[in-house]
Amino acid sequence: MVASVPVQPLAGTLVVDLTRYLPGAFASRELLRLGARVVRLEPPEGDPLRHVAPGWEAALNGGKESVACDLKAEPELGRALLARADVVLEGFRPGVAARLGVGPDDAPATAVYCSISGFGDHPRHTLRAGHDLNYAGWAGMLADTAPAPLPLQPADLAGGALAAALEVVAALLERERTGIGARLRISMTHGTHRLVAHRLGGDPLPRFLTGGLAAYGIYETADARHLTVAALEPKFFSRLCELLGRTDLFEHHLVEHEQPRLAAELAAEFRARTLAEWLELFEHEDVCVGPVATLAEAEADLGSGGVSVPSAAIGEHTAAWRGELGLG
Repeated sequence: MVASVPVQPLAGTLVVDLTRYLPGAFASRELLRLGARVVRLEPPEGDPLRHVAPGWEAALNGGKESVACDLKAEPELGRALLARADVVLEGFRPGVAARLGVGPDDAPATAVYCSISGFGDHPRHTLRAGHDLNYAGWAGMLADTAPAPLPLQPADLAGGALAAALEVVAALLERERTGIGARLRISMTHGTHRLVAHRLGGDPLPRFLTGGLAAYGIYETADARHLTVAALEPKFFSRLCELLGRTDLFEHHLVEHEQPRLAAELAAEFRARTLAEWLELFEHEDVCVGPVATLAEAEADLGSGGVSVPSAAIGEHTAAWRGELGLG
C-alpha cells in the first residue's frame, strides 16, 4: 500500500499560540500538521502543561517554536508577534487577553483570531472556571455514564480543539476570498453539547450506547482482556450468533425487555475464549467485533511509526524572533 502524501494547505501560514494546557496545544498541533508554522508565546516558566503532563507536552508541541515572554512586563513583544500572525489562538478567560495587550483588537484585521473558552459568551457561565469534566457535565454528555468519568477529554479535544481548528481553516478560506480576517469564539461546552444534541429526539432504546443494547457493548474474555461488540444491524448480529453457535439469541437482538438476559448470555460466551482466539475467529467476518487495544497496541497497529519531533525548550526561539521583530 502506498502512503498518501501529507496535505499541507497551510504552508506559509503563521500561527501564534497564546494558549495553555490541552485544547490550544491540540488545535495548533492540527494546524501544524496541515503545514502552518506555529510559535508558542509562553510565560517565562513555560506552559503549565510542561510540568503537569510532560508526555502530553512532547506529543502535542513537537515541531513548534517557543518564545518566552512576560506579557505584563513586555506587552510589546506579544503585540509585535501578533502583527505578523495569520492566526492567533488564545484560551484565557474572556477579557484577559485584551488586558494583557494581546486581545482581538491588538491583532491585524487580516488575522483570524480564535478564542477558546469554557462557555464562550454565555451570559450565565462566561467567567465560570472549569475543566473538561465540568464542561462535559454541563453539556449533558455524562448523563448515561455518571458517576464514571470518560477516559479522554471530549470537551477539550473535540468541542474545543478540533472545533477551533475547523473554524480557523474555514476563516482562512474566507480570507482568501475577501482579504478580511475573523474573530472567532469557541465554547468548549457548547461544542460538546453539539456532539450529543442529535440524541434529543430520542434513542432507539434507553441507554442505547451505554449498556442498554446487549449487541453494543464491551465483554470480558477468558484472559481478562475485552472485546468491543457493535453488531447493531441484524445482518451483523445474525452472523455473530452463527459463529457463537447461538442462533437462538438472534430473535432477542432489539427486544428491549430481553437486553439484560441477552447481555448475560453473550458475556458467558465471550468468557470462554481468549482475546486472540476471538480475533482469529472474527478476522474475516462481518460481525463488528474488535479488541479493546492498549494505547501501545493501537500505536503499533495504527500509528505513523515515525520519530516524534522534540518539543522546543522554553524560550528557545525568543532571541531569533526578537531580532526578526527588531526588538533587540
